[in-house]
Amino acid sequence: QVPVVESGGGLMQVGGSLRLSCVASGRTFSSSAMGWFRQAPGKEREFVAAISWGGGRTDYTESVKGRFTISRDNAKNTVYLQMNSLKPEDTAVYYCAVSQQSFPRRPELDYEYWGQGTQVTVSS
Repeated sequence: QVPVVESGGGLMQVGGSLRLSCVASGRTFSSSAMGWFRQAPGKEREFVAAISWGGGRTDYTESVKGRFTISRDNAKNTVYLQMNSLKPEDTAVYYCAVSQQSFPRRPELDYEYWGQGTQVTVSS
């Protein structure tokens, strides 16, 4: 119903950078908050970052503050997650999600549509 497609994952050395992109339905994207979640092997999926529909408000989990930046370009129906100073613990499948709410939210249940995920692997 609302296509969500992530891209930009890959292999990176510790301290490196990657930028993830997420393209969603224009109709829904322009009025929806967006979030990034991640799931490491053997662990539960966790919240990473979220952004309001207008891009003016953001929220980050403590472990990525100062390193990751979420942004969006509504004209391109795209949300980004710039990841800098990558650490091994950042290794996970990253998921983009769409919320019907307009402001950043952390609970998974607040998001209605999810992408298939993109793998990020950080190693030495």
